[in-house]
Amino acid sequence: MSLKDSLRIMVVDDMATSRGLITQALDEIGIKNYLTENDGQQALARLSANPVHLVLSDYNMPNMDGLGLLQAVRQNKATQRMGFILVTGKPTPDMVATAKKWGLNNMIKKPFTSIAMKQCIESVVGKL
Repeated sequence: MSLKDSLRIMVVDDMATSRGLITQALDEIGIKNYLTENDGQQALARLSANPVHLVLSDYNMPNMDGLGLLQAVRQNKATQRMGFILVTGKPTPDMVATAKKWGLNNMIKKPFTSIAMKQCIESVVGKL
C-alpha cells in the first residue's frame, strides 16, 4: 500500500467553499482518505478520539482558530505527533512565529494549486 493510499488527513475550515477547494486538490493528488470538519473544537474532539497523520487547517475560524487548534493538538498526547499544515490567505510575521513556536510543520497560502498542495504535503510526510 502506497503512502498516498494509507495517509489519513483531516481538513478543517469553516467555509464550505474552502473545504471543497482543499478536498478537490487532495482528490487531484490522489489522496482519498480524508475527513472534514468546519470547526476547530469539533476537529480537536474527533482527532483526540481518532488521530490522523496530517491536519490541513484554515487559520481564520470562529471559536477556535487554526493556531488554537495547532496549540491544542500539540498539547494532547494522543495528537501531538501528527503533521499540521496551516492554510491561510494572509500569513503575518506574528502568525508564522507563533505557529512555528507551536510546532507547525508547513504553511500554504491561498489560493493554491494542486501541485503546490502536493509539494506542501510531501514536505511533511514524504514522497507521495
